[in-house]
Amino acid sequence: MQAGYHKYILNFKRPSGTSRGVLTQKETWFLILKQNGNTGIGECGILRSLSYDDRPGYEEKLKWVCENIGMGKEKLWEELREFPSIQFGVEMAFRSLGAQDPFLLFPSEFTSGNASMAINGLVWMGEEQFMKEQIVQKIEEGFRCIKLKIGAIDFETEIKLLGFIRREFTSEEMEVRVDANGAFKPSEALEKLKRLSELELHSIEQPIKQGQPEEMAVLCEKTPLPIALDEELIGVTTFSEKKALLEKIQPQYVIFKPSLIGGIKGTNEWIELSGDLNIGWWITSALESNVGLNAIAQYTYRLNNPMPQGLGTGALYTNNFEAPLEVEHGKLWYRPNKSWNFNL
Repeated sequence: MQAGYHKYILNFKRPSGTSRGVLTQKETWFLILKQNGNTGIGECGILRSLSYDDRPGYEEKLKWVCENIGMGKEKLWEELREFPSIQFGVEMAFRSLGAQDPFLLFPSEFTSGNASMAINGLVWMGEEQFMKEQIVQKIEEGFRCIKLKIGAIDFETEIKLLGFIRREFTSEEMEVRVDANGAFKPSEALEKLKRLSELELHSIEQPIKQGQPEEMAVLCEKTPLPIALDEELIGVTTFSEKKALLEKIQPQYVIFKPSLIGGIKGTNEWIELSGDLNIGWWITSALESNVGLNAIAQYTYRLNNPMPQGLGTGALYTNNFEAPLEVEHGKLWYRPNKSWNFNL
């Protein structure tokens, strides 16, 4: 088996704001396997400043993987606990290599084009007018669940924007999720959650910064608005650590980004623990290219979770790869009659 890797820079169509800053580019890496005329493609989707494996030696670790590819998927996964995005890339590449079609990783009614998945429409942070334009666009596109990034502009302005949605649509007509990306101070978080809850939101992701389990546990106990853990899961790599975290904080929801939490195997561990503790969950992409998004979407469909998933990021870039993935009326479809154009 031969193994190699390639770096690829994805360019955002327009600068995309989060509470951690504005993104104009996204770096990703592709692991390419070749054996007996077959090709396997895996995406290692690192998010600088957020990924647990955003550390010196990332490329050296990819090189090491290629040199030791003969160890096989399972052994490599165990050796890569400090590099969750590479864990996912390895899983994806091996599954792709063993498939009849390198992009058909989890065959299902979804990949045959007979079924779709509800997804949330993502509204990026920015000036009030820009956010309002995005909200209107998502509503016109047929989304029945939208997610707003909050925490980067004035809180009162954000409350106004959310009020604008609620004046137009009831909570039955439009599910609204917000993601604070850890923007609230623990001392002010509960009061802000009370204000937000008056707008009948579905949930809030990561109201305070990760790494404050005591404060987060208190918030989850007292909150009038369901809390979803997101960044909190990053860097929690062993089964026992995952169990301890969920038992301590007892969130209402958890959100899984496979590139950030050890790929499919890592996500399956979190799902098992969440089920034991009756914690709701959904899956979200982490700004991967269409290659990684495709793998996550196919895997997610087979989990049979009826909630809207966070898989609508394929149209963010000017230089994404052409793929059969298509968003229509707030749902993600796989169109098997459309072909891939994967050129590095």
